[in-house]
Amino acid sequence: MRSEATAQEDIAVGLEPCSPLVVAVGATSGLTLHVRFEDGIQGTVRFLPSYFTGVFEPLRDPSFFALATVEHGAVTWPAELDLAPDAMYDALKKHGCWVLQ
Repeated sequence: MRSEATAQEDIAVGLEPCSPLVVAVGATSGLTLHVRFEDGIQGTVRFLPSYFTGVFEPLRDPSFFALATVEHGAVTWPAELDLAPDAMYDALKKHGCWVLQ
C-alpha cells in the first residue's frame, strides 16, 4: 500500500516556486507596457521592432498591442499570445525594465 506523500515530498529538487502573478498591465506609447506584479514589483516592458516576427507579428499594430490584458497572472492578447511572467518578473525585479528583441 502506498503512503500519502507530504507536501514537502512533492516539491521537485532544484525547482524554485513560480514568480508572483501579474495583476495589472497597461499599454503606453511606443509599444511599451507598464506591468505590476502582486508583490508590488513593477516596471516597463519594451518591445524592439525585431521582436515582432512569427506569432508576435500582430503586436506591431498599436491598436492590437493596446489590447493587452491579464489572464491567469500573465500578460496576454487575443489569439492566445502571452509573455512569460517568470522571465518578466526577474528582469523587472533586477532592472525595472525588460527589453524584448
